[in-house]
Amino acid sequence: MPSRSSNPGGASRVRRRALLGTVVLVVLVALAGLAAYLTRDSRTPAKPAPQPSSSQSSFSTPSPSGPPTVTTRPRTLPVPPKTTDPISFGKAAAAALWSYDTRAYSQAELRRALCAWLTAEVKYADAASVDRGIPSAVLWKEMAANGQFATATVNEGHFPNAFTRALQEDPGAITQAYIYAVTVSGKQTIAWKGSPAGGAESRSTTLAVQCRPHQPCTLAGVMPSSCPESRSRKEVPPWTSAAFR
Repeated sequence: MPSRSSNPGGASRVRRRALLGTVVLVVLVALAGLAAYLTRDSRTPAKPAPQPSSSQSSFSTPSPSGPPTVTTRPRTLPVPPKTTDPISFGKAAAAALWSYDTRAYSQAELRRALCAWLTAEVKYADAASVDRGIPSAVLWKEMAANGQFATATVNEGHFPNAFTRALQEDPGAITQAYIYAVTVSGKQTIAWKGSPAGGAESRSTTLAVQCRPHQPCTLAGVMPSSCPESRSRKEVPPWTSAAFR
């Protein structure tokens, strides 16, 4: 009777399956390790970017409540801004009119600089109202002997009620001259040799600002009072009828 023997073919197949399973397991473990190594940096939390210190920042961000305060600097002649916003231009013009520096330029140079702010339309330009705000040549000489200068800080600008009412009653009236009345308030600080701190006083004035469409604003004139209705008919400048009706 023949003796029993194991099936060599079946055993071989079992060994091959076991070996194949081991190889697959090793490969999977290796791939998992490689993936963990490659993705290690992406799992590391990024360090927060350092915030700039106050010494690193050279510009301040305007507050959401409105544009920054306009402040003049001594020793510089006023240059009109390139803006189409009548209130922004009015604030800049008021700062220019409230400022001077007898140490840096002459009275004639200041007059020429301020004339550059005026509209080129002679019909509406009231140069005399600007001249009234400049110290006379004689007074300028006396102030220059003391090294006197003035700086201005403008805090607020708005359309006066009289202008707003007139615009509401006749919106098309402004399209003739495009002149806006702008009332500006702020402070003027005056200083001189031996008194660098000086003293400050509140200022308020109403300006006529011409802002034609697609053109930079210009200055038409200056009212000595923020209430144009209080002026007599003889004192009314040429642009008043275009700004107030």
